[in-house]
Amino acid sequence: MNFFNSLFNFNLSEIIMVACATLIALTFHELMHGFVAYKLGDPTAKNAGRLTLNPIAHIDPVGLICMILFRFGWAKPVPVNMRWFRHPRRGMALVAAAGPVSNLLLGTLSIFIYYLLGLYAPVHALTEACMTFAAILASLNIGFAVFNLLPLPPLDGSRIMGLILPPAWYYRVMQYERYIQLAVMVLLYLGVLTRPLSIARGWVFTGIESMVRWILL
Repeated sequence: MNFFNSLFNFNLSEIIMVACATLIALTFHELMHGFVAYKLGDPTAKNAGRLTLNPIAHIDPVGLICMILFRFGWAKPVPVNMRWFRHPRRGMALVAAAGPVSNLLLGTLSIFIYYLLGLYAPVHALTEACMTFAAILASLNIGFAVFNLLPLPPLDGSRIMGLILPPAWYYRVMQYERYIQLAVMVLLYLGVLTRPLSIARGWVFTGIESMVRWILL
């Protein structure tokens, strides 16, 4: 079974797999935000009960629906108080980067599992199902990472951008966070962002898959 061909040939059981993979991707993303913030000295996420693998603590209903429908979405933001950080802007950038990085790592692991199963597991219906789930999990995690790295508030890329922009420019942009978020949702709904994001996700897939094939084959 070809990796890319397996990504979108969904039946009912695979729709259930998409929902499960979505919960995994969103949960790890938000957990890592809170974990890195905690390691940098901010207990806010821990006190709010967000250092957990329970997906209910992290899910934003609208973001979850967008993730399932468009392969791009978001979770409920983890509360962070940058005043706890020794270097606030750097701390916020590290916390923001933790989410997409965790998704890229999980996506890479999923592709490894996909190929390992294809190479070494016996031909069986269970093997096929596990390979399909690994492909879906990789697709969602890498798509989630690419989307969240866009330098638009409230996405993680906008926090990372805070290390580059002059503080006055950055805070001016963040004043319009709600309006920009609404614009992003409208662009997703209209499909304007879907194609460029899919192309970017495909580039990342190609790079990761090439690395995995070089290691394993």
